[in-house]
Amino acid sequence: MTAAQADLQTPHTELPEAPRIERPAVADGAALWRLAKDSGTLDVNSSYSYLLWCRDFAATSVVARGAGGEPVGFVTGYVRPDRPRTLLVWQVAVDAAHRGRGLAARMLDALAERVAAEHGLTSLETTITPGNTASERLFASFAARHGAGVEREVLFAGEQFPDGPHDAEVLHRIGPVAL
Repeated sequence: MTAAQADLQTPHTELPEAPRIERPAVADGAALWRLAKDSGTLDVNSSYSYLLWCRDFAATSVVARGAGGEPVGFVTGYVRPDRPRTLLVWQVAVDAAHRGRGLAARMLDALAERVAAEHGLTSLETTITPGNTASERLFASFAARHGAGVEREVLFAGEQFPDGPHDAEVLHRIGPVAL
């Protein structure tokens, strides 16, 4: 079943409340770690790193909260120290029950708009492993929505990773963005 088919099976009157998108708090760190782990595609960092991320990079990250306030998605990122008008998006995750509804795109747009207002964002970067079609589509559609071009180049070759086989990480540089 495709995401579009799944969306069509739920009558509009029964759609759950749209998740709220806001800055993460330290208390969200464990949930972000679980979302990353449950994604099945993300490199899962230590639980400690998600706690630190929610503390130190909350201004450049977002969490989507379900009706009960629980995290159902997140985007983590940071402003590059040597390029203070560039947001690097580290990870994007959406709980399986909330996929296929455009939540990842909404979170990405909300984060980019906030960072643009606070830092004068002109470009966005992310890395995507070859074959990750969902991420490629997410960032290509972001670029299209914001009138930006996309440049791609291998940032880290697979053999550069010391912990075993790893696909190359392809840098997607999107800009200039119109926000």
